[in-house]
Amino acid sequence: MDGDLTMASNTMRIPNWINGQETQPENGDWLDKFNPHNDELLCQVADSDAADVQHAISTAAAAFPAWSDLTPVKRGQILGEIVAAMKRRADELAECIAIETGKPPQDAKGEIDGAILQAEYFAGEGMRLHGRSLTSGMPGKYSHTVRQPRGIAGLIVPANTPIANIAWKTFPALICGNTVALKAAEDSPRIALLFAQLTKEAGLPDGVFNVVQGRGQPAGAALVTDERVNVISFTGSTGVGRWIAEVGGKRLARVSLELGGKNPFVVCDDADLDQAVHWAALSAFSNAGQRCAAGSRVIVFKSVYEAFRGKLIAKAQSLKLGVSAGCDLGPVVNKRQQQSILAAIETARQQGGRILCGGSAPSEPELAQGYYIQPTVIEGLTPSAELSCKEVFGPVVTLHVVENLAEALQLANATEYGLTAAIHTRSVDRAMWFAQRVKAGVANINMGTYGSEPHMPFGGFGASGNGSREPGVEALDVYSELKNISFLVRAG
Repeated sequence: MDGDLTMASNTMRIPNWINGQETQPENGDWLDKFNPHNDELLCQVADSDAADVQHAISTAAAAFPAWSDLTPVKRGQILGEIVAAMKRRADELAECIAIETGKPPQDAKGEIDGAILQAEYFAGEGMRLHGRSLTSGMPGKYSHTVRQPRGIAGLIVPANTPIANIAWKTFPALICGNTVALKAAEDSPRIALLFAQLTKEAGLPDGVFNVVQGRGQPAGAALVTDERVNVISFTGSTGVGRWIAEVGGKRLARVSLELGGKNPFVVCDDADLDQAVHWAALSAFSNAGQRCAAGSRVIVFKSVYEAFRGKLIAKAQSLKLGVSAGCDLGPVVNKRQQQSILAAIETARQQGGRILCGGSAPSEPELAQGYYIQPTVIEGLTPSAELSCKEVFGPVVTLHVVENLAEALQLANATEYGLTAAIHTRSVDRAMWFAQRVKAGVANINMGTYGSEPHMPFGGFGASGNGSREPGVEALDVYSELKNISFLVRAG
């Protein structure tokens, strides 16, 4: 993207949303956002700087006292109205996502449905915002805990599942009584603006939810460095996450990081191979591989390797690319990402990888201008090869052969990441042995490497995060302070 302002006057422009209204960037600069399906200019988005971020934070700070003073039940009722508005406008939201991110329509609709479930769960937390009663060694002393808001929540979301990520962070932040300054993804700006407009229509007070558009540097960085931001939640790359942890940690901000993954998918010799191929393809290729939880390393027992490989190649070659209903995967979100994936595939080839299918951009005229990557299967790489270790965030999977379960576990754990994992086997003993020992925050058996639900904690080990968990009830620990209150009752 660049800030070329010599565009036709009818080009749609996506501004910031501050204090309940559209707000132009103070510097007057705009970024070009292109359609990932055909590389045509789609819109321009505010190229916000630190001044815009400071405006959003000041607005959130002014709105905090009144919002936090509402009872959690009342906050939950307002969030429930937002849920109702999301349901009414689900088709409009899904269409926006489909166009902005290049998702086929059924995938965009599925993302909306997931965001609504997320929102419903946390709206209901208004009636459950739980503490604990505690016993004491002192006679007559009664003690309990309560949850109180942190203050201003700085939320930074990616473009791969934009409305799901917005719901994932916004609803727990708001139900706990925080106000929000959200830095939208530059590749999915309009869905953030539509959601903001929807919250106002549903009755959320002005200033409680604010959106700043633009790039991670400077807009996202300004959100992280501002002393007034009490909690930072970021989903994105491990490199950026490390910087946020360092900068936020220096000023003792609460930081929640959900970062990258190089997730293993293990196929044992007793697996149902057809089911394993089905889930392996979904794990590797759905959403064009743009999932932190993508199953990008498939580890297969030697005795079934050839049979599995043949089935997976056939499945990958059968997948239909495009943005029409029924297509299996669309393009990646921008040209920079497409070129990065193609470069990673070429590096893998140079390091001894054999491209079994895919490996390039499609040549069909209806796809050639977009940011498409053919579903790609690669074998022959060593465990230390770059593509075996590095998250590529595209529809690319590597195959690895092992002799037994112990070797599969060793290879599964041989990366800096530890987000998700899956194993396919008919043996409960094997499944539980692996699930207990694999270095991952989520371990699935006879499923894909993804599949978090609103009430389930999601997060990883190692370079996949900093130990926090969102969503689920554990998200309340990210967005609230826990206070212990005690009182002494004297007889008579």
